[in-house]
Amino acid sequence: MIGGGSWGTAFARLLAVAGHETTLVCRDRDQAHAVATHHRNPRYLFDVELPATLGAAWLDDAELSSAELVAMAVPSRGFAETLELLAPRLGDDAALLSLTKGLDPATHRRMSEVLETVAPRDRIAVLSGPNHAEEVARDYPTASVLASDSIDLARRLQAAVSTSRLRVYASTDVVGVELCAAAKNVMGLAAGVSDGLGFGDNAKAAIITRGMAEMARMGEAFGAKPRTYSGMAGMGDLVATCTSQLSRNRRAGELLAKGVPSDWIEQEIGQVAEGLTTAPALRDLARGNGLELPITEAVCSVADGTMTALEALAGLMAREPVEE
Repeated sequence: MIGGGSWGTAFARLLAVAGHETTLVCRDRDQAHAVATHHRNPRYLFDVELPATLGAAWLDDAELSSAELVAMAVPSRGFAETLELLAPRLGDDAALLSLTKGLDPATHRRMSEVLETVAPRDRIAVLSGPNHAEEVARDYPTASVLASDSIDLARRLQAAVSTSRLRVYASTDVVGVELCAAAKNVMGLAAGVSDGLGFGDNAKAAIITRGMAEMARMGEAFGAKPRTYSGMAGMGDLVATCTSQLSRNRRAGELLAKGVPSDWIEQEIGQVAEGLTTAPALRDLARGNGLELPITEAVCSVADGTMTALEALAGLMAREPVEE
């Protein structure tokens, strides 16, 4: 399990509890030592006791050649760099699983496309859905979707990671699952801005509904399956991200509404808010394909300081009336 943040820690714990021989690979040597010695992550989910069977290793010297599965839960902006570091150590038959919900900020590639630089598609899978790390780590009931171009791999990993508290659905719609995962974080920022401005349920419901319309428009353009958007990766994760107090992106949106600069926000909340990285990448990808994403455009304008939150709202409300 590559990535010692909240999600990587929670997923590594889940795998270990399920009986898999698992190692949590951390970028920081002291963090890895603390996990191995004290069975707690000193930086994330520190109040959650980790199984004694869960190993830990420092990224620079982690042994990966014998791993059957290498899962990655690192921020999208560091995903490609981390994979490049790991590539020479990967086994020839290892399955690669992305847990990262975002787009590469430099190339606008999905994480599975980044993984394709080191492995064929039939060894690559992605997992997404309404799966807050804090709840997964405490064994709260959760459902997610796991997608791969290879249905055999999707089903094999589905069986491997499913537990009595995590229900996993298999899919072959990698594109749809990843685009949902990226776009829902941007909508989470918009929902947080609404909360930060003190607006109510009407505004939140509008953001979720019109946000889903933007997500589906993007998916259709890239060949995603429509049913993915009504499933766990789409509607499920969108609702959780826009409404939960645990949502980093919703919290980041609140701070944007209060005028906190976007480059201060992650320091304020202590964790990565993927929507801040993904929003401009998603906007540029949409523009390059002639797609109109007004909520995404508005979020980008607030995040980069071009508009205040109220100015962005006024722009959205003044758009030409159309049929639903």
